[in-house]
Amino acid sequence: MATWKQFATAAPGLAAEGRALLYREGHGGALLATVRDGDPPRIHPISVGIVGDGLYAFILKSAKRIDLERDGRYALHAHLDPRAPNEFSVRGRARIVGEPIRSAVAAGWFFEADEGYELFEFDVEAAVLGERPTADDWPPRYTTWRAATDPGMG
Repeated sequence: MATWKQFATAAPGLAAEGRALLYREGHGGALLATVRDGDPPRIHPISVGIVGDGLYAFILKSAKRIDLERDGRYALHAHLDPRAPNEFSVRGRARIVGEPIRSAVAAGWFFEADEGYELFEFDVEAAVLGERPTADDWPPRYTTWRAATDPGMG
């Protein structure tokens, strides 16, 4: 797994395009897929932000938060715009982040994140960018990145 900064250092063009797609509506937005035990995946719209070294989201108590707390696996897909059909997704594991990072991220967040929200950082295992000049062009041209695996791990 890698932080957003590590991903951006290893694949700067892919990360820059991904950031632009996540922020295409002026603030960070995406669809979050979570899993829990043997249940089918769930899809949730969320606000996301790239702050400092990480990719973050403040999440209220909900099914998606419970999924992330129990399992941590996620996939995140930037919202699609039919007029500009490029797409971006990342997947990996999310974890709760406490102070002082929480306060630093909250200071510039899109909305006021009170104590009811947990801050999650999304580590990046893999990223995919699909590029198409128009919605009629198919298939997309895909660029992928995967975090290096540590042979000493698991």
